[in-house]
Amino acid sequence: MAIRQPEADEAARIREVVENSMTTSFTLSPGQIGAVTDEQFADDAVAERLGDENTVFRVAETGAEIEGEAIAGVVEGRLEGDRGEVNWLFVDPEHRGRGIGTELYETVTETLRDRGAETLCVTVLEANTEGHGFVERFDLEHADDRRVDIADESLVKYVYAEPDVDADLPSDSTDADVSEDEFPEAEAEDGSLTMTDVGQTVYIDRDEPESGTAASFYVTYEDADLTEQYGFYCANCGSLDISMDNMDRLECGDCGNAHAERSGEAYDESYL
Repeated sequence: MAIRQPEADEAARIREVVENSMTTSFTLSPGQIGAVTDEQFADDAVAERLGDENTVFRVAETGAEIEGEAIAGVVEGRLEGDRGEVNWLFVDPEHRGRGIGTELYETVTETLRDRGAETLCVTVLEANTEGHGFVERFDLEHADDRRVDIADESLVKYVYAEPDVDADLPSDSTDADVSEDEFPEAEAEDGSLTMTDVGQTVYIDRDEPESGTAASFYVTYEDADLTEQYGFYCANCGSLDISMDNMDRLECGDCGNAHAERSGEAYDESYL
């Protein structure tokens, strides 16, 4: 396997890898995946990355162990001042289990360090149910959330950073923090976010997000101390009508926002 910078005319294969990986590992609809792929890895977007001296864009190319040679993985990172940020990492499902993800991650982070990065962070779309576990294997911690607009979709990125490092994102300067404005129908009350359901006030724990296809779900409690769980809140429409199946998957009864459980058991070690 070789890690190298791609050529501009390889954009079509890069998009194929990205789409295959997202289809396997992301809780997004096919339409959402296609839109994100087409925007972020279009021919001109790939060419722009290759021409940007602050961007590290690499692909993994398989060798003789697989018939022919093919791009099997993609990674992109960016340097802003003394901060390095890994934004995207994809491995084609057919090529997983060979350490490609680890090789790509180590290559991009080492390159960013060599170029002057003193600290590193990694952003992972909330909908990437397997990517979170992969990042946590490198001793990074979930430090912050950012809401970003990609292909006309409002999506949430989890920010993973080294312990005790400020997770502010230099290359996402247009992104806004996930704030009270992202909680429809909720009201601020003495520093808490509350909802009223059939005459009962419940409290939303913003520190307990669960990934959803349209927006996050949040655990709700009956008391301000967050000790007695009430249920869940949908940040897409503001509903408390959330059901859970026997696989611990959530679904909003009002808007259809759905959830795929992310846990240590769900993590796919074939990324490494």
